[in-house]
Amino acid sequence: MNLPPTGRTVDDLLAEVARLKEHDLPVRGGQVTAYVYDTGRAEVNDAATRAYLEMLEVNCLDPTAFPSVVEMERQVVGAVADLLGGGHGVFTSGGTESIMLAVKAARDRAARPRPNLVLPVTAHPAFHKAAHYLGVRVVAVPVDLETYKVRAGDVERAVDEDTIMVVASAPSYPQGVIDPVAEVAAVAAAAGVPCHVDACVGGWLLPWLREAGAAVPPFDLSVPGVTSISCDLHKFGYAPKGASVLLFADPAMRRAAYFASGAWPGYTVINATVQSSRSAGPLGGAWATLQSLGRDGYAELGRATLEATRRLRAGLAGIPGLRVLGRPESSLVAFAGDDVDVFVLADEARARGWFLQPQLSYAGIPANLHVTVTGVTLAGVEAMLKVIAESAGAARERGPVVLPDGLVELVAELDLAALDDAAFAELAASVGVDLRPGAGQPEMAVVNTVLDALPAPVREAVLVRFLSVVYAS
Repeated sequence: MNLPPTGRTVDDLLAEVARLKEHDLPVRGGQVTAYVYDTGRAEVNDAATRAYLEMLEVNCLDPTAFPSVVEMERQVVGAVADLLGGGHGVFTSGGTESIMLAVKAARDRAARPRPNLVLPVTAHPAFHKAAHYLGVRVVAVPVDLETYKVRAGDVERAVDEDTIMVVASAPSYPQGVIDPVAEVAAVAAAAGVPCHVDACVGGWLLPWLREAGAAVPPFDLSVPGVTSISCDLHKFGYAPKGASVLLFADPAMRRAAYFASGAWPGYTVINATVQSSRSAGPLGGAWATLQSLGRDGYAELGRATLEATRRLRAGLAGIPGLRVLGRPESSLVAFAGDDVDVFVLADEARARGWFLQPQLSYAGIPANLHVTVTGVTLAGVEAMLKVIAESAGAARERGPVVLPDGLVELVAELDLAALDDAAFAELAASVGVDLRPGAGQPEMAVVNTVLDALPAPVREAVLVRFLSVVYAS
């Protein structure tokens, strides 16, 4: 019975929350190098939390009922527009929703019978998700395997009469490099096609890195041909989760992102986002974070982030067997192993209290580990490098993962649709991965090695089954 027969006290509930979080990664301190963003400033977190709670029950569905939503959104979107070349914006729940709306607007304005989206293989999967939901075909083009950037010539050759949008990343998440936005946008403009810059990670970071002395090329709405840009404030804006901004150069494109319906006898329906009813808590948290830090606060975080990134890259270069991929232009750093199994290294680091994000090989890019450097990283960068060096040594001693003979072929040939969740859980357990509730975090090197050996469509099918088992009741 999931619902208790009688109500429980607040203290009882909070005690259970603490128990449920026992195996969670820590969200503060910088030892988790993905998923969370930390300023290291408790007063900023406190301001965001209080404002979030204050706006928690306010519904963004009808801005005429809650004018606070309109004013807060104007200020938040305005701050992003000031930083990224102007434009007309929408506050959304995250990068995926921002990208979804950008693709919707481009699709609806173009009205092509067989719409396609041209993007680099390093573009975020949110574009694939948007294309899947919106009936758009993805045309993925390769990147240069030395710089990990897309080439404008490859984009130009991929654009055709059905292309509704071209995408560039600033930066691309996997290796933290900035696509040649000006060149890609020029190709799009010449073809009469919108160009979206995915700056979900970099939009609120790159301007502050530039101010701190980094060489950051133009990438925003000031670049000719760039028609929209996405920027997540719950990343380097350090706002609570659920905060992103989508900017359009043309207000008519913003209107194309909206949804309205008058074909029913109920209340007026006009939505700026995919969601209808939604809490204003994330908006309040984002607003308070921006106000709490201010320009000086973000400038200082930019300086600390840039210095930490430089130290991390230099330190990785000194660890035998490891190499940084490309020349990161942001604070996202990926490194591969020449004689070190990076998946084993990640498990070793996890055992030492640090999370390094594994990335599978794809399109000629080797398997690697990803580190997102944030404002709090500078205080712990030497400790991180020490753990990486120790973990690399331990991984070298353990050797690479050796999979049972025929396992990859077995998984590739399985009719996964015919397996129920219990049978899939047994298969996972046979390679040492316990997915039972409360089992804690298993070592993932075997799982990642299997996934890395599979073609992308099979990876996706396996991941769907993995998630299904994790949430099975």
